[in-house]
Amino acid sequence: MKKKGPNFIEQIIDGDISRGFKKDDLRFRFPPEPNGYLHIGHLKAICLNFNLGEKYGAPVNLRFDDTNPEKEAKEYVDAIKNDILWLGYKWNKECYASDYFEQLYNWALVLIEKDLAYIDSQSSKDIANQKGTPTKEGKASPYRDRDKEESLKVFKEMYNGEHKQGDHVLRAKINMSSPNMLMRDPVIYRVMDSNHHRTGDRWKIYPMYDWTHGESDYIEQVSHSLCTLEFEPHRELYDWFLDSISPLEGIRPKQREFSRLNLSYTITSKRNLAKLVEEGVVDGWDDPRMPTISGLRNRGYTPESLKSFALTVGISKRENVIDVSLLEFCVRTHLNEEAPRAMAVLDPLKISIINYKENKEENVNFDINPQKPGQGKREVLFSKNIYIEREDFQENPEEGFFRLSLGEEVRLKNAYIIKAKNIIKNEKGQITEVECEYDEKSKSGTNTEESNRKVKATIHWVSAETAVEATINIYDRLFKVAEPGKSQDLLSEVNENSLEIKSAKVEPYLASAKDGDHFQFQRLGYFVRTNNKKTLEFNKTVGLRDGWKK
Repeated sequence: MKKKGPNFIEQIIDGDISRGFKKDDLRFRFPPEPNGYLHIGHLKAICLNFNLGEKYGAPVNLRFDDTNPEKEAKEYVDAIKNDILWLGYKWNKECYASDYFEQLYNWALVLIEKDLAYIDSQSSKDIANQKGTPTKEGKASPYRDRDKEESLKVFKEMYNGEHKQGDHVLRAKINMSSPNMLMRDPVIYRVMDSNHHRTGDRWKIYPMYDWTHGESDYIEQVSHSLCTLEFEPHRELYDWFLDSISPLEGIRPKQREFSRLNLSYTITSKRNLAKLVEEGVVDGWDDPRMPTISGLRNRGYTPESLKSFALTVGISKRENVIDVSLLEFCVRTHLNEEAPRAMAVLDPLKISIINYKENKEENVNFDINPQKPGQGKREVLFSKNIYIEREDFQENPEEGFFRLSLGEEVRLKNAYIIKAKNIIKNEKGQITEVECEYDEKSKSGTNTEESNRKVKATIHWVSAETAVEATINIYDRLFKVAEPGKSQDLLSEVNENSLEIKSAKVEPYLASAKDGDHFQFQRLGYFVRTNNKKTLEFNKTVGLRDGWKK
């Protein structure tokens, strides 16, 4: 693969260094809000920041922007940390915006004293109505010229818990005529009577994200604050807030933006993901159908494949939607190299080989992984009675069907050629067994004329004598539309057939699989032993090819 040149973020950093910025002063951060699990949309930001840290030998902070206690929880903090570690990244410092609440409060007092902030006692609805539109100037609050001593007094009362939620807010005094709506006197503090996952009931007022973001970067001496493009209009406000607390000592952080990761058939709104959990559409944030990092892990996606996907997508300033098949291709490519091969039959149909001796058993050899010949081979038991996939037999074969049917031959993978002679049905007319004959001289690998005889199809199988029961979860895409979330009814876009549970027969080799072990089931796809399951259970990770191409 041709090595890619530096992306535009790296070019910015290289330019800063060439103009005299000390490489030792570089510091990056990944700043999630702990109000849900990390999802695939976060992957680009995670990989970008931590990969920059690795490239430049710079520290990377993990900072939780925990400024909204009504939606945040320790569960989300723990899940975020586990996901980043699972991806193979380590942070330099674990930081929390809540660690800076006292400093942020003191800086807010400075803003009031500088007449750069004021207490507004209007309702949130009135404030919103006065904001104007992108083509119409905003209207100044009647409290905009409030005496700063009064604003200081009320703000301290808010701090002490003397006012109810919604009574007052602290707003920055910037420009109600600015073409940038975010500069029209944004709210920077509000009263909230909620228990915080780290500070408990210590605080009665909480800072808004925009006020917290740049100041936290400055406190941590982050050199390059990297955000997705929706934060580009916030950059002007980011810089205004830093200017407002000047003079600054040390590194002044620089915000730069890149395009977010948008994926087809995938939703990355935490609000909508939370709705899926709350409505019981999925079994939690880590359900294998969810686009969360935890969900993808449970489905069998690997850290290597996710990081390969992020590298393939790259860093740009142009918004676009990436086809989910590219993600699946990266997963498939990695598992093809790493996953041992095994045989499983998801919809078993019994085959009796009538001319095979009773009680006869023999072993056939299989490559553990043909991509890694050094791993060698293993033996698989072959016997008189076996199972094949029900779809591999047709009583009345349709045109173009080349697998098993009456009077026709197929090869059993790495074993013999068999021919169907008779079918047995139950009282409902369903086929329960197919009687076949085998060609004794056709065993694979014996290098005889018969063993090299060509037939039109090769199918997988499992010996009935040693087959083990297993539950197989077959996952389809969670949404049936390419761009979910655009309609008024998200739940109507959910794919009702996103999970199918199969009772399968698998070879005994799979019974010893450990949680998280990956396998390629011959002809079926890639599967992973599920976590925390007492029974033998596997999740389908991805098929052997893209099954969604039209």
